[in-house]
Amino acid sequence: MHRMTLVRRGCLSSASRMTLRSLSLTGTGTGTGVAAPSVFTPTARTLVAAASTATPTTASSDQSTASTETARKKRVLSGVQPTGTVHLGNYLGAIRNWVNLQDTYDTYFMVVDLHAITVQPHNPKELLEATRNGAALYIACGIDPTKAKVFVQSHVTAHAEMAWLLSCVTPVGWLKKMIQFKEKSRKNNEEVGTGLLTYPVLMAADILLYQSDLVPVGEDQKQHLELARDLAERTNYLFGGKKAKKMGCQYTRLFKVPDPFIPPAGARVMSLQDGTSKMSKSAESDLSRINLLDSPELIESKIKKAKTDTFDGLADGFENPDRPDAKNLLTIYQCVTGKTQDEVIADVGRLRWGEFKPVLTEAVVEHLRPIQGRYADVMQDQAYLDRVLMDGREAAEEEAMKTLMNVKKAMGFYTL
Repeated sequence: MHRMTLVRRGCLSSASRMTLRSLSLTGTGTGTGVAAPSVFTPTARTLVAAASTATPTTASSDQSTASTETARKKRVLSGVQPTGTVHLGNYLGAIRNWVNLQDTYDTYFMVVDLHAITVQPHNPKELLEATRNGAALYIACGIDPTKAKVFVQSHVTAHAEMAWLLSCVTPVGWLKKMIQFKEKSRKNNEEVGTGLLTYPVLMAADILLYQSDLVPVGEDQKQHLELARDLAERTNYLFGGKKAKKMGCQYTRLFKVPDPFIPPAGARVMSLQDGTSKMSKSAESDLSRINLLDSPELIESKIKKAKTDTFDGLADGFENPDRPDAKNLLTIYQCVTGKTQDEVIADVGRLRWGEFKPVLTEAVVEHLRPIQGRYADVMQDQAYLDRVLMDGREAAEEEAMKTLMNVKKAMGFYTL
């Protein structure tokens, strides 16, 4: 959605090619397992979570956990919010890295549609279409449903139910401190919906449902991880331990408290119109991003209009802090060609912008061509896509319900 996984060398600098750049939660934890953008990121809401496939720790098994953790297969879960169109930043920053995980980990990839309605109003028809398209794009990008589970977040009702349980133990003051809420509520006042205040609790539920150990997060996501940690500790204190044992719970530690893991820099794709801002679905101008389903002609037009600078040549484009736009376009070229930074500079460093942009256009178009072809094939077979999502839902629901039912029992709900 790091740490013991390999990433395509082209997306990383020479110094960090062996580290994973996707937003993810990796676990050796004891528990059922499940980021973006959101863990989820507060902007792209990208989530990736990883956890051991073992069952949650019981009171009698705590002492033996450490000696067996390294032998357990880890589970990875990640998701992208279905708002707008999946763009090159989503793909290079997260989705492509998922493909590298599915042979090594027990992988679960979801379309996080519940987070897509945080900001209102939303268009129901567009959400429906974007959800299907997002699932199809996962497969088109290389996710193999015979190796990974692909599902829609709202199909697993444990996410919403756990979010409600956690909401009831979350002080409102904690949520009002969240940066996203403070910034948007300041701009929109009463027009801000409750979802903007409470969506971090849903993010925490997404993470904690699957007993994740580590949460690799960017600097802008630390606050959301801190909330998940606080809620895990608060719930464990209020209802776990001896209290859970008295309630007849099988697992007395209700939630694993996830630790932060700050990933090294990798494929961070920025806006075509502003090299200092991330490529985003929410940006007003479509010229700021390359969508995975853009036609070759549209890609060419966007790259032609991409912001550049007045420097001569590209030789120092990666290293010069005064050239963010150059670094961004070179990074895109690096990622879609699979070359290292040194190889990129040797290849195109001597070129001027008018010479480089056609080269970049051709590289991006050729990289996306097979993805677009596979996407068309998947969308033509709706029955196949539905089967994939049904199978994924069943597998994810089985795991999520283990944690949910244990927590409900600890909180005093009558369970059957």
